[in-house]
Amino acid sequence: LGPAKRGVCRRLVLVWLLLSVCLVSGGQAAQEEFRLARPGWEFAFPRDHAAHPDFKTEWWYYTGHLTAADGRPYGYELTFFRVGLHRPDPKARSAWALHTLYFAHLALTDVQGKTFLFQEKTGRGALGMSGAATDRYLVWIDDWRAELDGDRHHLQAKAADLALDLWLTPTKPPVIHGQNGVSQKAAGEGFASHYYSLTRLETAGRLTYKGRTFSVRGLSWMDHEFSSSQLAPYQAGWDWFSLQLDNGEDLMLYVMRQQDGSFDPSSAGTLVAAQGSAQHLQLADFAIKPLGTWKSPRSGAVYPAGWQISLPQQGYELALHPAIPDQELSTSQSTQVTYWEGSVRVSGSRNGQPVQGQGYVELTGYAGKLGGKF
Repeated sequence: LGPAKRGVCRRLVLVWLLLSVCLVSGGQAAQEEFRLARPGWEFAFPRDHAAHPDFKTEWWYYTGHLTAADGRPYGYELTFFRVGLHRPDPKARSAWALHTLYFAHLALTDVQGKTFLFQEKTGRGALGMSGAATDRYLVWIDDWRAELDGDRHHLQAKAADLALDLWLTPTKPPVIHGQNGVSQKAAGEGFASHYYSLTRLETAGRLTYKGRTFSVRGLSWMDHEFSSSQLAPYQAGWDWFSLQLDNGEDLMLYVMRQQDGSFDPSSAGTLVAAQGSAQHLQLADFAIKPLGTWKSPRSGAVYPAGWQISLPQQGYELALHPAIPDQELSTSQSTQVTYWEGSVRVSGSRNGQPVQGQGYVELTGYAGKLGGKF
């Protein structure tokens, strides 16, 4: 077959695989063969950076802000998803045995150029074309990969018009979200995940964009989450926030939106001190108010655009504004979802003292079928 026909055949195979994921994900029998996220999980590193195939779904999420030598700012996202169709059979003889699918999203926000672009990849966990190691941290699809080299994370992804080659060094220890080892997303057993973050990673490397390769430096955030749960039937989606403030503190918040627009009581967050200690936040500890809206010209979805975030007990009053309005991903070739995930600027105060920062926000469920983190 020629290259064009091979591409068509590959896309048809991927469509079939994605349909298989939907069918398997919806079956109770398939869910039962995977482990649920339950209280009592004891995190250990570097072990838990690696893959957890006993759980159905897993993702490694990197977002960050980069600055080129000329001062031009960029935001980026690189995400790897692992979706189990069934548990791997160690006795399987065929290298073609299909038990896991992998997806990846790569996005760049050119703040000065007011441009957003993204690429996506899909792979099957067979023949070494994609995978996630269990004995060390390495996840890949073709030549896109994230891995651990000593204490540093190495990210590589290359597409026709965009490429990243970055080294990330954590400056704080991993932060465990939730309580007793689980991050609860709804009432009831199993509506939860095991979830931790590296909230502040010094970043350096190279960015290829518009035909040029240049050095960049900045700050990144990494999320790793694994579970076998689905959203509760009454939930519509979620809004997720990760903020890095210039006083050295970091903040993660998520609100699970219910069908009636209210926030699920399981919504929560974590405030990370400059020294790295973490404080769990319940929904009653913070307030989030949209400041405006943005309508996508492609999907027609109407997203919040700008937010006021208050943490009264900690003295925070923060305003978030998107770096550019359009940071919507429509991942028709991979996860089949449309969501908004983008760079935001942060300003405000803590106990009356000015504070600024940067962050990322993810919005799902506004354009129909869900996708992304939980």
